[in-house]
Amino acid sequence: MPKQKTQIFYIHGGATFKTKRDYLRFLKTRTPAIQKKIVWNGAYLDKKLGANFHIIRPRMPLKDYAKYNEWAIHFERFFPKLKNNLILIGESLGGVFLAKYLSENRFPKKILSTYLVCPPFDNTLPQEALVGGFKLGSDLSMMEKNSKRLTLLFSKNDDVVPIAQAKKYTAKLKNANIIIYKHIKGHFQVPEFPEIIKMIKSDVKRK
Repeated sequence: MPKQKTQIFYIHGGATFKTKRDYLRFLKTRTPAIQKKIVWNGAYLDKKLGANFHIIRPRMPLKDYAKYNEWAIHFERFFPKLKNNLILIGESLGGVFLAKYLSENRFPKKILSTYLVCPPFDNTLPQEALVGGFKLGSDLSMMEKNSKRLTLLFSKNDDVVPIAQAKKYTAKLKNANIIIYKHIKGHFQVPEFPEIIKMIKSDVKRK
């Protein structure tokens, strides 16, 4: 009987805007990128984890003009396809989405571990607005009930989600493992992330 693959559900980042006018201004003024992005959450993740993992990467609705309620609807549509002992990863806006969802809802499957990579905490970011329903509640304790292994990863050099946001999570979560990297530059837009590979493989060995 073939070994069951461990599912990894990865939720990408995105952007929110206070008004439709702000969003349209963003579309009209941003610089189009024509170079292929090489990021840790793409082919690198597949290659380093190997054939024993099944990585699910949903395209969340309107990622550049995101609304929490719409993301939640799309997220829940995947639940019948998820298996127990899955791993959740949310990066940036995807991270605060998981934080909000897991703090307000009982997840229907057993979560092996959850990784929130550079998740914003509130709307005090230096460059972007965190609106669209992504505001966290005052009680985040259900996050730790849903996922006993909860790890938040931040960069000391992140100019999008500063360290002050990490400290706010620290004040709200009793048992989460919060790591701040000094060597990772920027908003985790790096081609390799061996630290998370090592942690994920360790999770599977311990289950």
